[in-house]
Amino acid sequence: MSAEVIALRPGAEVGERAGQALATVERYLDRCKLSDHTKRAYRRYGRAYVAWLAENAGEHADAFADVVGAEAAVTAWRRRLTADRRAAPTINQALAAVDQLYEHGAGLRLAVDRARVPRPGAPDALTPAEESRVQRAARRRGARDHAIIELLRTTGARVEELARLDLDDVAVTERTGQLRLHGKGDEIRYVDVPQDGRKAVRAWLDERGREAGPLWIGQRGRLTVSGLTQVVLAVGADAGLPGLRPHRLRHTYATRLRKSGADPAQIQALLGHASIETSGRYFRAGAAELAAVVEKAFDE
Repeated sequence: MSAEVIALRPGAEVGERAGQALATVERYLDRCKLSDHTKRAYRRYGRAYVAWLAENAGEHADAFADVVGAEAAVTAWRRRLTADRRAAPTINQALAAVDQLYEHGAGLRLAVDRARVPRPGAPDALTPAEESRVQRAARRRGARDHAIIELLRTTGARVEELARLDLDDVAVTERTGQLRLHGKGDEIRYVDVPQDGRKAVRAWLDERGREAGPLWIGQRGRLTVSGLTQVVLAVGADAGLPGLRPHRLRHTYATRLRKSGADPAQIQALLGHASIETSGRYFRAGAAELAAVVEKAFDE
């Protein structure tokens, strides 16, 4: 089957056509319902593609002439991104941005193959010994940082969810505890807080006070996602785990749930995953766990 060919002003230079398409798609992005994060990414990758095309206009003079020329140019750009060792999800977002550029900026619908995203393996959870080191390091940094680490570790909250917590989102007593988390898409879910988390939060509230407002307060007011991440990085460095980030504590929480007998649907509900397939990754054992299974099977 021959590809559809759409002629676009034969006399125009490729750079001029690319610039016109970019201006058009940026106006489209201003009024479409994509998230702000996605809009920024699409603008960034659209401009990057146009810049690359300007440097390679001699080889891709037909990049805005028809579908055949456009797909050849975008395929060449995808090869460039691959050669630059860009991750597959990054490449695919870049290609999605260029699809928008052509469809809404030039009236061309492309069919360029996406980069293959490797199936994720077992998440990088902390070992029990590493968890213990992180807990000790957090306690030494004070009540606030200890409570931050404990809630990330014992509730699986995303750092964005933790940053949005106000005092009235937290219901903690000596024997019971629950968080109201504001997740993706403004969805709300409730998660129970086990004993370690309850104890740490109560100690922080004794220091913070019970007045309404943000749960996490720094020198300039509410701690942001960046501020919370810096706390986790600092605790990780103190614990001999440089580069520790909040999401690794979320992985640790989910891995603990799986090992304690939780099924994928339960983990999906507790973590707020949109798809049960995402939760299923915690049921793919890592190399160390598989080795332990084999060792146990032949231990006589």
